Parts: sequence; C-alpha cells; structure tokens
Amino acid sequence: MNTRHLGIGMTSQRTRARLIERLRREGIQNPAVLETIYNTPRHIFVDEALASRAYEDTALPIGHGQTISQPYIVARMTEVLLEGGPLAKVLEVGTGCGYQAAVLARLVDHVYTVERVDAMIAQARQRFQELGLRNIRVRHGDGKDGWAQYAPYDGIIVTAAPTEIPQTLLEQLAPNGRLIAPLGAAGQQQLTLFIRKADCIEKRELEAVSFVPLRTGVH
Repeated sequence: MNTRHLGIGMTSQRTRARLIERLRREGIQNPAVLETIYNTPRHIFVDEALASRAYEDTALPIGHGQTISQPYIVARMTEVLLEGGPLAKVLEVGTGCGYQAAVLARLVDHVYTVERVDAMIAQARQRFQELGLRNIRVRHGDGKDGWAQYAPYDGIIVTAAPTEIPQTLLEQLAPNGRLIAPLGAAGQQQLTLFIRKADCIEKRELEAVSFVPLRTGVH
C-alpha cells in the first residue's frame, strides 16, 4: 500500500480502526468484511476537500447528484450478500465513485458494475487500477437493464433506491442468488433482500435506510 493509501491524520490507520470498532458495535460481524473495509482507502474515493471525513460513518457527496454510501451500509449490504456462501460473480447497479465495487472485488471472484453517468466511469476505473483491482469490469449503461452478457449472477447489489426491483435484474439472478437493494420512496425505504428459489423469489425486509433514488437512462 503506497503512502497515499495509508493516509495521515484523519485518514490514518488509527482513524480507520475506530471506524471498524464502530461497525462492530453496530452489528457487522463478518471478519473478512471488516478487514476489507479497514484496508480499502475510502479517502481516495472522495474529493480531497472531504478526505478528512472519509472514515466517519456517514454518506458523502461525490457529484452528479450521487453519494458514497456510509461505511455501515456498504458493510451491511456486502455482509448480507456473502451470507449465502462464496460468490463467483456479482453485479453492481450504480458504480458511483467505485468504493462499493472496490470492497466487493476483494471478497468475490468477479465484479461487474454499471454506471449511468459517463463522467463517473473514468475516475472509478483509475481508482481500481491504482489499487490493483483487476477483477472489476465497468460499463456505461442504464442500471435497470443489468448486464445480460455476464448473467446469471450469484449476487446483485443495487446502490440507489428503486420503488420496485426491475424484473430484468431478478431474471439475471442465478438459482439461490441474492439481490440486495434499498427499496421504496424517499423517507420510506427498506433495505431488502431477494433470494431466487426454485419456484419463487423470496423477499426479506432488513432495516430502514436512506438512499438517492435509482434514476433511469444514461447521462
């Protein structure tokens, strides 16, 4: 890890360690997830002016009407995906700054991530390259369409809130695959898990959350 990734002051290892203790207190138990959050330099995924706040457990603006999710939510969604066992292929809807994909890439074999805002993609790719993450593929497209070329996926993670899950995404889920997404209108969102069973889609509501809405089309 280079000096920029190690951080200093409010981005130091000690600051990260405090964040991990907080995540433990909030109920995150998977040791691999906690270790990955600790080792992933969140401060390189935000604007330099916000770097000192990177290890606060809060969402931060990243431009284009998007946010980097709070570390607890990243850890929680990742942990829930992994509860079904090892994952070979995960689809992420909404690359954003690339932080969630970078966390996943250290825990699963292959990450496929779709971003509707073209301006976000080059920066995310640069960060993946800087961190040596070679198992992430990024595509500019409408997230609600998923990425049929590499389907089916063992896991799908949606990082913005639709009012209902696009059928296309459920169709790209492998048998016993898990899809996690914030679901609902602003102020009424629930983190929701969908599991593809042999003859149905099982649905479980987990907890109240607050995400930006899932927008359609490309930009």
